[in-house]
Amino acid sequence: MTIRFLDPSSEMAAALGEAAPRLDTLDGKTVGFISNGKEGTIGFFGHLGQMLEEDYGVSDVILRVKSNYSAPADAAIVNEISQWDAVISGIGD
Repeated sequence: MTIRFLDPSSEMAAALGEAAPRLDTLDGKTVGFISNGKEGTIGFFGHLGQMLEEDYGVSDVILRVKSNYSAPADAAIVNEISQWDAVISGIGD
């Protein structure tokens, strides 16, 4: 009897990206949060957003919630990211 093993991995390595340049300050910046939509992110992002405004001078905090927690962010969210100075993406249960 012959046993055959299949390797489901891709033969091509994904291209590595570059880290975005670090912001000098958060003062006056817009920070966007992308939530996976699970309950644990809502309170956490709300509290973190408040801290960023009060302690670091962030001028605007934006919260967007994905329509499907296990899928990439919706096109509308991705298109909006370029208007933000920083993005925080998170998951929670």
